[in-house]
Amino acid sequence: MAGSLLSIGECMVELMQAEGDLLRKGYAGDTFNTAYYARRFLPSDWSVDYLTAVGTDTVSEDMLAFMKKTGVGTSAIRRIEGRSPGLYMIHLKDGERSFSYWRSTSAAKLLADDADHLRARIETADVIVFSGITLAILAPDGVETLLSELRRARATGKFVVFDPNIRPRLWDDRQRMLDTISDGARAAGLVMPSFDDEASHFGDADIPATIARYRSLGVENIVVKDGANGLTLSFAGQEDIFVPAEKVEKIIDTTSAGDSFNGAFLAHYAIDGNAKSAAEFAAKAAAAVIQHHGALISADKLPTP
Repeated sequence: MAGSLLSIGECMVELMQAEGDLLRKGYAGDTFNTAYYARRFLPSDWSVDYLTAVGTDTVSEDMLAFMKKTGVGTSAIRRIEGRSPGLYMIHLKDGERSFSYWRSTSAAKLLADDADHLRARIETADVIVFSGITLAILAPDGVETLLSELRRARATGKFVVFDPNIRPRLWDDRQRMLDTISDGARAAGLVMPSFDDEASHFGDADIPATIARYRSLGVENIVVKDGANGLTLSFAGQEDIFVPAEKVEKIIDTTSAGDSFNGAFLAHYAIDGNAKSAAEFAAKAAAAVIQHHGALISADKLPTP
């Protein structure tokens, strides 16, 4: 059955290692990565669109052209004069990544400033995806506008999905970060946290503690990702299920491991509604992604649904 997925957040210019001391340019960002992988795995009768804001400069034009080339729709993207996309550089050591960012004038920070536009685009979607980074880059008024529309969407039966994706350096206050992440979860019907983030910032002693905390916020469905240790599914009315991670002999780059998992999971789950098989397939997709450089890898390197 046909459907539509809308992912909301920030896509940035990505600089990654190439041969020698050269850098290769790409485009990525957590929720865009999720949209990219969802598009790879959803059938053609599903639409996948991205909601953000970009500038009117050449870099923005190139980014939009790239998105269209990948099959991700751009009609929900606002253009803002005098702004431009943010930029980040990936630093790798033994397969683990760190980042340097340049995003002070990012147009995406204004993605929720037009409430009418936001509502109109959300109303057209069946599945709506956002993240803690989406919330982190917005001013407080923008956060409330976005969450208000997402709460409204959830109340009307839309499937709202939230990845907390906690990045402390994006927040000016730790308590505001924790409170806003919790508010984001309250707007969602599915939350997909990473356990190491939850343990580090919310102090969760174990995965059951993470599940219990999100359940207390009114979240019906929870997928707790725990890297190489696998993941736990806790869906309303079902027993919790553990799914092991796929074994990988050599990790090249863990950038987008969680994002690719999210996109593959949502694509599979949207079609057959089976969380366990969706998680098993998504684990295979994430394992393929971390064996290559960069956030986005080509379809021929991914598993077949």
